[in-house]
Amino acid sequence: MNFWENIKIARYSIKTNLMRSILTVLGIIIGVSSVIMIITVGDGAREYIIDMINDLGSNTVSITVNTASVSASEYISKDDIAAIKSLESVEYISPIVVGVGNAEANGKTGVVFAMSGTPDLQYVMATKIKYGRFFTQDEYESAREVGVIPTMSALLLFGYEDCVGKYIEFSMNGRTSKIKIIGVSDAEGSTMDTDAMMEMSQNFMNGNEQTMSALLLPSTLTDIMMDSEGYYEMVYLTAVSNDLLDTAGNAAVNTLYARHGNYGKKAYSVTNMAMYINLLDTVIRLMTTFIAGVSGISLVVGGVGVMNIMLVSVTERTREIGIRKSLGAKTSVILYQFLTESIILCMIGGVMGLLFGVFGATAISAYLDIPIKLHFSTVALAIGFSSAIGIFFGIYPARKAALMLPIEALRRD
Repeated sequence: MNFWENIKIARYSIKTNLMRSILTVLGIIIGVSSVIMIITVGDGAREYIIDMINDLGSNTVSITVNTASVSASEYISKDDIAAIKSLESVEYISPIVVGVGNAEANGKTGVVFAMSGTPDLQYVMATKIKYGRFFTQDEYESAREVGVIPTMSALLLFGYEDCVGKYIEFSMNGRTSKIKIIGVSDAEGSTMDTDAMMEMSQNFMNGNEQTMSALLLPSTLTDIMMDSEGYYEMVYLTAVSNDLLDTAGNAAVNTLYARHGNYGKKAYSVTNMAMYINLLDTVIRLMTTFIAGVSGISLVVGGVGVMNIMLVSVTERTREIGIRKSLGAKTSVILYQFLTESIILCMIGGVMGLLFGVFGATAISAYLDIPIKLHFSTVALAIGFSSAIGIFFGIYPARKAALMLPIEALRRD
């Protein structure tokens, strides 16, 4: 008996017991579709999160002062920042100073989170300017009262994005500055669309309710407002290339030790942001693999169902087996006949599970607004594993049928 004849017999057997066959492959369908959905959505989510973090500036190194072990004079100064900026491996460097103050603009008051630094702050934070510009080196050195506002804050305060040229009365630490908005940064990556932000803006601006907004300012200005002497606990830098991140970070720390003469005090620590990206990538991969593995257990359950049905099929077709063996059918022919039927059942379940899995992954990805990443290896794994299930759980029933003695098979009702 050739291969195509086995397929014809298997197809006839499946059509004859159609409902039983559908229920048999249901476990395979559920298992394959679950694995496909989890891996596909997991890969899409992983890529979306990694790309989002990369857009926020993953190619940066942070240098932190261990404040418990150093004096105030050993903090990072403006001269230290200038010395680090001159290193060949360093492209941009800026402190990031965060303060909270009050603001009044367009007849509204609110709380402002001010983040300040050098003009390089635009690059270490991967800030994209949508309207206007970022503050310049001259504006930084002269502590000019200028700032950049995110689009969402612009909507909350003014009701529209392009508010370049407008002013905000910003108060912090008992000092007030009239900040001229010279730029509006793009709120790319925000999960809220413009309509949603406008609605939020209206809700905040009703009556005397306060808004919450953000500002990017020159750190020289906030130093004056906070009575600071220009010493910083943390700076961020980017290297001329991602391959030199570690080199740039180590060179910067060595520069600080050399300038302050505090070797051996462990005064400064370096953190490569790319390390967190790799760690996050590994964690998401492991979680996706683990959840997919747990879902794959249903494939084993489905395989047990296939084996159970094939045993029933062998019992029902005992006389057929006896007649075929008495007419000269070899043991291997009977074995391959039932094994082919088992594999076809699992292949049908695998293909249907693939279709349901892709459809489900597409729907979930669209709902979560993340990209869908279906790889050929995932498809090959699903189909290959379902075929392996058919072979593994089909061998015992097929072997049981093949080893029947003709005389015993013919005696059974």
